[in-house]
This record gives sequence, C-alpha cells and structure tokens, in this order.
Amino acid sequence: LGITVSPDPIELIAGAEAVVDFTTPQATLEIAGLAANARIVHVIGTTGLSEEDEAHIAAAARHAPIIKAGNMSLGVNILTAIARRVAEALDDDFDIEVVEMHHRDKVDAPSGTALMLGEAAAEGRGIDLKEHAIRGRDGITGPRPRGDIGFASLRGGSVVGDHKIVFAGPGERIELTHLAGDRSIFARGAVKAAMWGRGKPPGLYTMSDVLGL
Repeated sequence: LGITVSPDPIELIAGAEAVVDFTTPQATLEIAGLAANARIVHVIGTTGLSEEDEAHIAAAARHAPIIKAGNMSLGVNILTAIARRVAEALDDDFDIEVVEMHHRDKVDAPSGTALMLGEAAAEGRGIDLKEHAIRGRDGITGPRPRGDIGFASLRGGSVVGDHKIVFAGPGERIELTHLAGDRSIFARGAVKAAMWGRGKPPGLYTMSDVLGL
C-alpha cells in the first residue's frame, strides 16, 4: 500500500502534506508543534484537552492551518449547526440537556462531541457555557436553574457514540439525535478536513468551516 510506519513523528511529518491526529492531549501538543514547524495541515480529533492545551494549539495555529473538532463526523457537525439555530430561536423557557453514551473504555466525560453541542447551544443563547454548564447531578439538587445547560454521560459495552440534545419546554420537547454505528465516519470527515485545509492560511478552523456552515 506504500504506507510508511515509523515511531518517529518527525520522519513522517517531513514528507507529509497533512497530519490527521486522533491521539492523546500530550501527543497532540507535540504533533501541533511539529506540524507548525513544517507548515502543514494539522487535523485534530483528540478530546480531553485542557484550557492550557487549547492555548498551545491556538499558538501553533499562528504558523499552520489547524482544523480541530470534538467530532469529525459530517452528520454530527450538521447536528451542531442545527442545535445552534434551535437554541437561538427558543428562549430559556426551553431547558437544554445534552446526553451522550460511549463504550466502556472511553476515558473522558462529557465527550468532546457533547461539549461541542453544548458550546453551540450556548452560542445560540448568547451565554458562556463555562458559567452555565451542569455536569452530573446527585442527591437533593433543588430546582433546575433557568438557562443552564445540563450534561449526562453514559458508558457501557461497545457503543461507538450516541449523542442527543434536548430542548424541553412547557408541554413540548424537541430532541435532536445522532447515532454513530461505524468509526469510519470519523476518518471520512478527517480526510475531508485535511483536503480542505491544503493551501489555507495559518489559523484555527473547525468542521463548520470545512462544511461551509
């Protein structure tokens, strides 16, 4: 197949036009620096990144195009755009909840996709997600604060990734759902992003940019 396998990322990046990266936060930061030095496209699908990690990635994006998304699936990114529009159209009479389920081996929660949906809903509402996110409930929590965005994470079996964003209003409810049945959807989206990024100026892009949303 003509595929080079090497433990040395510098060797691989030296002859590449793009790097597709679904690794760990620590590895992603190293790859971001190498890709920036080589001035090649870096597609990041890694989740569980801290605020400090995000700052390092933003710095690397000053030197090369970086396309970063919590989920590379084309369907999820369409769902995210729809969620933003729905949140913009509805006031806080409609409570927003994001529910996700993944396989038992996933190590971070909420998933990057759930956070992406939450961010989109917060943008639609014109609020800061950090100030309005509720991550898990236990015991006597009292009434639900108006305007907050809740997250629930389920883990079990071999589930590739299920995501649902719920807009629950008085007497009615809207549920937007995406079910991933095959991990190849992430690869297809990542390759599309890498192809789109060729020739783009340095900057931090998202799949919304790739899809023109």
